[in-house]
Amino acid sequence: MAKVLIIGAGGVSSVVTHKCAQAPEIFSDIVLASRTRAKCDAIAASVKQRTGRAVETAQLDADKVADTVALIRRVNPDLVMNIALPYQDLPIMDACLEAGVSYLDTANYEPPDEAKFEYKWQWAYQKKFQDRGLMALLGSGFDPGVTNVFCAYAQKHLLDEIHVLDIIDANAGDHGLPFATNFNPEINLREVTARGRYWERGEWVETDPLAWKMRFDFPAGIGPKNCYLMYHEELESLVLNLKGLRRARFWMTFSDNYLNHLQVFKNVGLIGIEPVDFRGQSIVPLQFLARLLPDPASLGPRTRGKTCIGCLMRGVKGGKPRTVYIYNICDHEAAYAELGSQAISYTTGVPAMIGAMMMVTGAWNKAGVWNMEQMDPDPFLDALGRYGLPWVVQDMD
Repeated sequence: MAKVLIIGAGGVSSVVTHKCAQAPEIFSDIVLASRTRAKCDAIAASVKQRTGRAVETAQLDADKVADTVALIRRVNPDLVMNIALPYQDLPIMDACLEAGVSYLDTANYEPPDEAKFEYKWQWAYQKKFQDRGLMALLGSGFDPGVTNVFCAYAQKHLLDEIHVLDIIDANAGDHGLPFATNFNPEINLREVTARGRYWERGEWVETDPLAWKMRFDFPAGIGPKNCYLMYHEELESLVLNLKGLRRARFWMTFSDNYLNHLQVFKNVGLIGIEPVDFRGQSIVPLQFLARLLPDPASLGPRTRGKTCIGCLMRGVKGGKPRTVYIYNICDHEAAYAELGSQAISYTTGVPAMIGAMMMVTGAWNKAGVWNMEQMDPDPFLDALGRYGLPWVVQDMD
């Protein structure tokens, strides 16, 4: 039994907290902290109503390392779960090192003043965590996260070599609003407007943002959708850890309505991250736009449809070509009925809880900084279905 400190109080954090509360035999005590304590209190009240368990709450500015260290020392958790913004990864990792506790997050570090995410900043902590005998697990969400574990499972059980990887993410949900993002608007819009990038024959190839498109027929009645090539963080680690990989790409679906709004925002400068002066005040256009857009956590009661996220992998098994597709289907309405969440938060929050479970039970126990595919996939995937995200292996040959 373990005590966890969860930092962050958005939609994903709500799912993580509820899911930890559903496993009292693993998580004996839960502390939830964020900049706005009222958000923590609201999540705690929902957890109490749904599970009967009490969650302790605290106010924390996670940008301030000393404050985070003080909270960790007061709480004395077995694990810190960083479910805050990716800008805060490094300060929270610094606090964990100083306080002597292991660390988990769902998204890699991104500098606030540059629309760029890379693992290099966090990988640089490898020796520090090893020397302290602590573990840092990076990207324990769905993509990154479960997609990495799907690849590790295929490499262990299904394919001797993975030659071609396509990670394909479809949110086929409909919230009925003119425009909304399904997770933090600022992070979402920075991500989708970045240049595309994929791995081909030992080098990275760049494309214009959302310039490449393919059509993919999704299972579970979702049907054919347009998918757009993007750069996504799990590619950076997978190209290092998958045997025989020749090409790796990431695709995501977007509706024409979403793309039209996005183009207008870009045209008028609302995606900018450089501060501008407005009536004597300095504002960042993207942060202003994010403030105007609907809170993703509010989309749950109005979203219908499903998500489908999976890995299509082509390689060889026993000297013969083989293609496999491993995927999960998550229903927005089912997620809301269980936890009051839409499926995007659900599919990120459940794997975060399971990653924490792997760490505190010792199923995954290795000092240093690690990506998900570097761990044994079997215990993680055994738990994934039990806690709400069943997965399917489909032979495509």
